[in-house]
Amino acid sequence: MSDPRGTRTLSPVLLGVDDGGWLPVGAGESGATVFRSADATRYAKCVPAADAADLKAECDRVAWLSGQGVPGPRVLDWRSGADGACLVTRAVAGIPADQVPAEDLWAAWEHIADAVRGLHEVPVSQCPFRRSLDAMVAVARDVVARDAVNPEFLPVEQQQTPAPELLDRLNRQISQRREQEAADTVVCHGDLCLPNIILDPQTLEVSGFIDLGRLGLADRYADLALLLANARESWTDEEQARAADTALAARYGVALDHDRLRFYLHLDPLTWG
Repeated sequence: MSDPRGTRTLSPVLLGVDDGGWLPVGAGESGATVFRSADATRYAKCVPAADAADLKAECDRVAWLSGQGVPGPRVLDWRSGADGACLVTRAVAGIPADQVPAEDLWAAWEHIADAVRGLHEVPVSQCPFRRSLDAMVAVARDVVARDAVNPEFLPVEQQQTPAPELLDRLNRQISQRREQEAADTVVCHGDLCLPNIILDPQTLEVSGFIDLGRLGLADRYADLALLLANARESWTDEEQARAADTALAARYGVALDHDRLRFYLHLDPLTWG
C-alpha cells in the first residue's frame, strides 16, 4: 500500500502476513491501523516500529486472557521488524454493545454484568499484568504536563476547566483510593466501554471482550465507572439510567460507591494523549 505522497502505509501484507484481502476498517491510538480480512474472521492491527512494544504488550494480554476462560479474541500471528509490527487475532463474532438498540442493551444487561464479574473473578495471582492507580496517575501527569488532554473525552461540565486543576482535584484523593485498590484489586479490562463488549445478536449474551491493551490488575471501579458512564448514553432517560446502574450492581454483586465511580471516571480521560 502507499499513500498519495508515495510513503508506504503499514499493512499486514507489508509486514509479512498472508494476503487475506485485508480491508482497512479504522485507526487506533499511536498511529495504529486496523484491518479486517475479506472473510471477516480475522483482524490485524499494525503500528510503526516505534510503537511495537505497546502492541506486543497487547498481544501478550490477548494471549494470556484467552487461556483464562474469559471470552475474547485469540492471537493468530505476530510480526515485528524494521517497518513496524502487526498483531493478527481471531475476530469475536457478534455486534458491539454500543450498536444495539436500547431495548436490546437492556435485555443484554444481566449478561454483561455476568461477563464482567467473570473477568473480575479471574484469580489475581495468575495475572502478570498491572494497571495500578499509581501507574494511571503517572500517565495522567505526563498527559497533563504535555497539554495533551482531549477536551472531548472529558465530562461536559469539566471541558472548560484547566487540566492541571482537574488533576489536582484527583491528587487529593489518591491516598484514599490507593487503600481501596489494595483491598479490592481485580483483573480489569482497562477500557470497559460498550464498543469493547461484543454481543451475540441472537442470544444477546457476551461473545467476548476486545481491545485488551490496558488489561491488568486494578481497582474494579476503574472498569465499573467506564461501563456505567458509557452505557448512560444508550438509555432513554435519567430514570432508566439509574435503573440500569441499580440492576447491574445487583447482578454483579456490589453496593456502588458513587464517589469512587466518579474518581475513576474523571481520571480516565486524563490518561489518553
